[in-house]
Amino acid sequence: MREGLVQLFHDEHRQLRPGAAPPELEIEFFAFANINNTIRLRQGKLLVRLSDLLEGAPETVVRAIAHILLAKMYRKPIDRSQAARYRKYVGSHEVVGKAHLVRQMRGRKRLHSPQGQVYDLDLVFEDLNLRFFYGLLGRPRMGWSPGKTRRILGHYDPAHNAIVISRIFDHPAVPRYAVEYIVYHEMLHLKHPVRLHGSRRCVHSAAFQAEEKMFPQLAEANAFLKRI
Repeated sequence: MREGLVQLFHDEHRQLRPGAAPPELEIEFFAFANINNTIRLRQGKLLVRLSDLLEGAPETVVRAIAHILLAKMYRKPIDRSQAARYRKYVGSHEVVGKAHLVRQMRGRKRLHSPQGQVYDLDLVFEDLNLRFFYGLLGRPRMGWSPGKTRRILGHYDPAHNAIVISRIFDHPAVPRYAVEYIVYHEMLHLKHPVRLHGSRRCVHSAAFQAEEKMFPQLAEANAFLKRI
């Protein structure tokens, strides 16, 4: 099995760097908490770790992974067909289901309290749930982020059924409608799960976008977000 993997990576290496001798390779399947694949160059040796969820994947998929990893390693353009082949496989219902279970079993989600200095996320969720969702959404675990990140303002983690909001919003100068909009956006992710359309993941569906526009202070919230 390992010999076949090494040969496959060597084949893709020759495609990307014709004439260059392929380096020594060390490949292993690793128990990541998600579908991750990594490649590192250490002392002239390429160290490759593939998610153990991909063990037994079709050769065409493994070849696509080899192409993607090596292309990233050597800063070469990634072939679109190879990328699409990989996305289609990892986005299949079977693999997504396995990944979901693995994240629940292996991954850890340490949440900070939903009670902030200014805003209580549990109360914000319940208010929005009554106003926009008839109180029908089950409340996930809510929590503020550890730091005041501006890169990720909020996210919904379906594997751990948790919504995390950046602590940057827990401040007296932040209007309530801005906090509500961020939470409302993540609640829409709870209501409209990510779906696969062909080889592409649809994160913000037409239904998602239509409901997002129903937020009464959307323009004000977006204007505030641009300022921060």
